[in-house]
Amino acid sequence: MNFLKLAFFYFIVVAITNTSMVFAQFDEEEQILFYQMEPLDDSLFLKIQLEIFIDPPDPKAEIIVDLRDPNNQTVSIKGALYPFLAFTPETRARITTFPFKINLEEDIHYGSVFSRVFEKMRFGKLIAPPTATQISSTVQYINPFLQIFGGERFGFALKKDIGISLGSGTPYSGPLETNFVEANFHILGFSGGFFNSIDAVTEIKEDENHNNLYATAGIQLTYVVPFGNFFQVGYTRVLDDPTITQIEKWQRNNKGDYKVKILEGSFINWEFRYPISILASTRGKFYIARFLNELHFGFTGREISLAGSTFDFMFDAMTNSDVRQPQYVFNILVQKIAEGYAFSALALGPSVIFSTLSNGNFGVTSIFLNFRLKVGTSL
Repeated sequence: MNFLKLAFFYFIVVAITNTSMVFAQFDEEEQILFYQMEPLDDSLFLKIQLEIFIDPPDPKAEIIVDLRDPNNQTVSIKGALYPFLAFTPETRARITTFPFKINLEEDIHYGSVFSRVFEKMRFGKLIAPPTATQISSTVQYINPFLQIFGGERFGFALKKDIGISLGSGTPYSGPLETNFVEANFHILGFSGGFFNSIDAVTEIKEDENHNNLYATAGIQLTYVVPFGNFFQVGYTRVLDDPTITQIEKWQRNNKGDYKVKILEGSFINWEFRYPISILASTRGKFYIARFLNELHFGFTGREISLAGSTFDFMFDAMTNSDVRQPQYVFNILVQKIAEGYAFSALALGPSVIFSTLSNGNFGVTSIFLNFRLKVGTSL
């Protein structure tokens, strides 16, 4: 019954969101000669910068095009000015016909001090289809983002649909919550791998460890149904049962009725997801999942663009568990905080877990600085 309620709630949220997007759309009929290009096309943004030898290129760079004076047409990239004729005819044509433009010739009025940020948003472009990679059942694991705590697994191809993925924590965990680490091999929608433990991760935090998840070592198998990247089933098996010493060590964190979860035996897992691009995110999805006998639902998005800022956002709600208390994980990782290569590759920000405290109140059980690296591009 709880699952049906969650599924119904998820359906309503998606339906309302899509409806609001329809009403937020509008047509741009007049020719725009002075505009900012919205960062919705990684390949074009990288091509523009590579042609003028910007290395490394930033797929979310601020690009402003000024075509008002036929004798002095320019393109500004992250504040540096370049002549329009410096680009190849093909690239100039793509810049001119780029469909997602922010008109910089619009009027500024007295109310702009309050409304300028909202006026720059294109609510009609809030939701867009995902990339071909994201909806593929065989190469959906390819993911250039390596995150230290939780999140989607970092994955790369060895050859087409054959590759490897790695991860610290579970895909749904927060900071300092679990000692779980994993490595997997992928081929044709199947994956098989091993998981193990690094106890040092959970030992950083001294208090409020009563809701932790502890693993030893084992195997896991998953399969993405071949009709698209929307449903995945999996099997997890613990091979090394925890020793008496490990159990005693981990159970010291128990606080009355609040108990840690220690993996033993086997588990059937599944995830239903809907890949989507939100606010020009290069990766994004809504999901409902059953993992290690715990129910999760939430959203994750990479490189979300909003009013000039670029950030990752993840929310996970674990609403039911056979051992642990419900908890809610938030990750906000902000990009463009460093120079050079790290400008687009590095993102830093807080990761927080809200749950039942050891005294029975609701509050923050864990908070830590999370970071991720973008290894390569999202193409």
